[in-house]
Amino acid sequence: MVILLIKLVVFDLDNVIIDGEGIDEIGKLINIEDQIAAITEQAMQGDIDFETSIKKRVGLLKGVATEDIKTLANEMPLMKGAQETVSSLKENGFDVAIISGSFDIIADTIKGKLDVDNIFTNSLVEEDGILTGEVTGPLVSGSKLDVLSKLIEEKGYTLEECVAVGDGANDISMIESAKYGIAFNAKPALKENADIIVETRDLTDVLNVIINLNSENTEGDADVDKEVAVETEVVETTDVVVENQEEEQVADATEEVVEEIEETEEVVEEAEEEVAEEETAEEEAEEVEEEAVEEEVAEAEEEVAEEAEEEAPEAEEEVAEEKPVKEAKPKKSKKKNALPEPDFDLADTIEGVRAQKDEREERIAKVADEREAFNREAKEQRKIRDELNSELKENLAKAIEFRDQRNEINKQVEENKKARNKVNDEIKSLEWSSGKKDKIRIEAEIKKIDKIIETRVLDIKKENQLVKNANDLRKELAEIKEDDKVKEEAAELKKKSEEYHAKVVELSEQAQEAHEQMLSYFRKTDEIRTAADEAHKLFIQARKNASAKHEEFKMILSEIHVINKKLGSSKNRKRRSDKSSGSSNNKKNREEKERAESIFDKFKNGKKLSTEELLLLQKYDIN
Repeated sequence: MVILLIKLVVFDLDNVIIDGEGIDEIGKLINIEDQIAAITEQAMQGDIDFETSIKKRVGLLKGVATEDIKTLANEMPLMKGAQETVSSLKENGFDVAIISGSFDIIADTIKGKLDVDNIFTNSLVEEDGILTGEVTGPLVSGSKLDVLSKLIEEKGYTLEECVAVGDGANDISMIESAKYGIAFNAKPALKENADIIVETRDLTDVLNVIINLNSENTEGDADVDKEVAVETEVVETTDVVVENQEEEQVADATEEVVEEIEETEEVVEEAEEEVAEEETAEEEAEEVEEEAVEEEVAEAEEEVAEEAEEEAPEAEEEVAEEKPVKEAKPKKSKKKNALPEPDFDLADTIEGVRAQKDEREERIAKVADEREAFNREAKEQRKIRDELNSELKENLAKAIEFRDQRNEINKQVEENKKARNKVNDEIKSLEWSSGKKDKIRIEAEIKKIDKIIETRVLDIKKENQLVKNANDLRKELAEIKEDDKVKEEAAELKKKSEEYHAKVVELSEQAQEAHEQMLSYFRKTDEIRTAADEAHKLFIQARKNASAKHEEFKMILSEIHVINKKLGSSKNRKRRSDKSSGSSNNKKNREEKERAESIFDKFKNGKKLSTEELLLLQKYDIN
């Protein structure tokens, strides 16, 4: 058996069930639709109260024939999907009602088309088939909530079992009070107070919302629904139990966020896993970067060795020219992430090549600085992200703490409810046994007789008989005396019931406070998560930028290696002519070589080398 947590669906009429405003259409009959529409708009926006607006508009309709209005009503179109929506709701076990500030002369037609039994509207006063300009009914000075409250009392429902659908400011009272308030193609004043907003002009979209709401809540709230039904029965049959809808609403509200909490926890767990993965990726990236630096150094050493071979003694070169060429040794395979092959044209002159070298050395220094700047930014954003993630965990722990506190209090609420309900059952049993059941029966019969006498035209003999019967019942009622001992026991039980009820209210307030604290921490958690995500995005972008600069660095370094080879070959060709003459730069070379040796020691100790230092190692064969 399907348990309907939503049992009653209430619709407004104008611009909800019917596609148009009834009173505006009536105004067209005497060409005053603009005046009426202006007042209608003021009411729908909430600029004037509904009572004032309805009286003003109806006053303008004085003199309109009712037959013309009936014809108009038959011609007014239903809202798209109205027939299907009402029919489907009834087929699925929902009770359907229409509560409207419009008029019965229009609503009666809709009642026949949609087979809706519960319709509450105002009435246009007429004389001899002509409107007088006056209006009566429950919705002239009363609110839609007043009518709805009376309806659910008659049906045995509660507001927690009701969905209200409207479009204007006069719907706010029932929209706010119902379990779910739906704003259908509504004015801004109503949207602000609605739980759900449907922007289309198709009522089947409302139907789908209601079906989904009921199905989502059916399984988890079945027991709660049963409990509410029991408590309602107690209230109706005893005069001791204080109305307790307020704390029930608190309990229901707390339960509605359980799924939200669990989902949030899952999201946080996923975020933590993602952070762990990112940290691993970062470590790997750092290892790759270190590996790349090592490869650059290795490449530099290889270049130094090649240059050393090129700078071998002149005699050896001459001998090598005369001897057969030895078989070349196979080159070592390049390592992963080795320097890229440069693709550029060397200058035709040594001066041009040197200019190329100067330009690239300037560029590589700039790129290295830019790369380091991006690395610093990545480090900073990672730090921010990690701090935010830590704060997120703390807030989540607080939220869960308050959730657990709320749940524990709700258990106490349930225990006190059960104790209170048990006492109420005992009271009910005592009162029935003490003659109250007979008193209620007799009072009902007296009331029935009095109503017949007041409302019907009777002959004197029958009226006298009814008066005698009523008097006899009153005598019988006066003779019924409740047992004093039973009354005393019932009074004690009433006191106990009130104590349990007071405890329920107190604990429910505490549960609500814990619930609000929980929601506050979860909202803060969401804010922190958003900031952490942004910091992570900036971190990733900085890492990408740093990687791009690193690749550019490697390319320029590769080009510098090619240039150095060219310059080294030029030195070998000049060495014969310069061999006998002393170099003015000997002292400088010695100093540079000493420095190169200290740089090599630095390299062996695992320290990073600058571009200038790498180039100096290339110049001297230090091992």
